[in-house]
Amino acid sequence: MFLKNVWYVAAISGDIDRSLKATTILDEAVVLYRREDGKAVALEDACPHRKLPLSMGRLKGNEVECGYHGLTFNCSGSCTRAPGSDRIPPGAKVRSYPVEDRYGLLWIWMGAPELANPDLIFKVEQWDNPDWGTTKPDSMTVECSYFFVTDNLLDPSHVAWVHQSSFASAGCEQTALSTRVNDDGVVVSRWMLGDEVAPFYAPFVKFKGLTDRQQHYEVRFPSHAIIKAIFTPAGTGGPEGVLHPDTFLMDSYNFMTPVSEGVTRYFWFQMRNFAPGDEAVSAAFAVAVKAAFEEDRLVLNAVQKGMNDKRSPNIDLAIDAGPLRFRRRVQQMIETEAGQKAAAE
Repeated sequence: MFLKNVWYVAAISGDIDRSLKATTILDEAVVLYRREDGKAVALEDACPHRKLPLSMGRLKGNEVECGYHGLTFNCSGSCTRAPGSDRIPPGAKVRSYPVEDRYGLLWIWMGAPELANPDLIFKVEQWDNPDWGTTKPDSMTVECSYFFVTDNLLDPSHVAWVHQSSFASAGCEQTALSTRVNDDGVVVSRWMLGDEVAPFYAPFVKFKGLTDRQQHYEVRFPSHAIIKAIFTPAGTGGPEGVLHPDTFLMDSYNFMTPVSEGVTRYFWFQMRNFAPGDEAVSAAFAVAVKAAFEEDRLVLNAVQKGMNDKRSPNIDLAIDAGPLRFRRRVQQMIETEAGQKAAAE
């Protein structure tokens, strides 16, 4: 089961054009395209006649023509043409999903359309700040439950072993974690004082010597994350510190969209407090981040397979406190939403 009445990322905005793009979100087949005026459209990807995917049909103006018998559907999912019939059959309609373009991503609402408020889309803190640089959105498919991805994004400690050539430093293995549950998600964080600058960040940090580093891992319900990295000269960080003018800040935005119970589409982009508009820096970030996320994908794919095939019970560790609390809260939200829907019916 999935939480429906929330915004998920359906695609990178630039990937949706005047062609029919098939995707699957929360186990539902969806076709995406753009109208002639550029507005995005999302429809159920199944003609109501024999369930041929509409994505195998043709775009006619702003409408989709089924590739089997020509039934044609407008942007709201209503059938406007049924060749060979004197009238439109009563059941000739498909579901239409609310969609919004924001932050270079196309967002979709899979729940009750009347509840789809664009103001509820995840807020990106520095999006309009001209002093911050931004990488282009990217994505990958991970062959695991989205809960394993949120586990990973609430687990700063895994960096010490999975990302030894990129995000890891000596403090990642040793420093204790702090966990906090908010109304909208869970935060796991820690300061590592007097640490070395990790390899990924070293080319971009302006100061020399040791650093005070913060890992701030925050996942919002049901599956959106902001990972904040802070590197400031040693002696200027920590909970009571005053950040140095040369402090390095990077906010990594991560959006997990469940395809099915065991497959997740993972979208991301990064923002930084320096080099705005510098395409070379953005390109370097993009390559290094994707390489690190490929390391995560390798592990998470294997974790899903291992959990599917396990012959003995798995255990939880102290570092799993944040992920486990997150999972429990999302499950409660899913059960509450299902109960509300059943009561309304």
